[in-house]
Amino acid sequence: MTELWNETCKRRPLIVAHRAGAALAGENTIGALRAAAAAGADAIETDVRRTRDGTLVCVHDADLRRLCGDTRAVADLDLVTLRSLLPAVTTLSEALSASHPLGVLLDVKLMEERHLPQIIGEVVLANAVERTLLGLRDTGLISAAQDIMAEIAVLAFLEKPDSAPEARRAGASWFRLWQGDATADRAAAVRNAGMRLAVMVGQPRMTPRADYPPFPVGQVDRQGLERLRTIAPDAILLDDPRLATAGVFR
Repeated sequence: MTELWNETCKRRPLIVAHRAGAALAGENTIGALRAAAAAGADAIETDVRRTRDGTLVCVHDADLRRLCGDTRAVADLDLVTLRSLLPAVTTLSEALSASHPLGVLLDVKLMEERHLPQIIGEVVLANAVERTLLGLRDTGLISAAQDIMAEIAVLAFLEKPDSAPEARRAGASWFRLWQGDATADRAAAVRNAGMRLAVMVGQPRMTPRADYPPFPVGQVDRQGLERLRTIAPDAILLDDPRLATAGVFR
């Protein structure tokens, strides 16, 4: 497991269950990550937000509108209230514990540097540094995370698909491309910058783009996976890890 996120790992691509395996059980739940492990995933991806009372929780959306019809923001609710609305909500601490020995990709939705010490502190407390990949959306956050702990691997979730050099200068060792942006030239640019490539399948936004694959975020068909195989990504993020472990890549 110590080599999971570094260049000496021989298992390629790593199969990462998006939102802990959203096609297998409730997204970002213990049930999903356990199902992902049973399906052969190498790692799970989960989102990180913070409740009003300071608990780090694994929730993708800023509010609860999609998940349970409540318009309130996660940041405005304490953990007890959040769990009354979403009984299966998982804290970061619980996800780190339950996911062992899988790798963990944390998609940090918090955009302020002041939250990084708490997030990294929980990873350290769970003895999960060696299996954690910290997903950050800003070069300033990447640099700040590396200043706190250079040993933790960082994936750049940057908006511009051609910003691999900037991500590398900030300290990232991985770079995310959306499936629709994942060309051979961009894959080469990521590697030339000295990073490894993770591809997120499906549409990048709630409003579909005509030049992207016709599937929601996290979803893909066999033809899409076959096309990705030609650029040899180091990791693939998808809702159903069984699609990638059933023969296309394994």
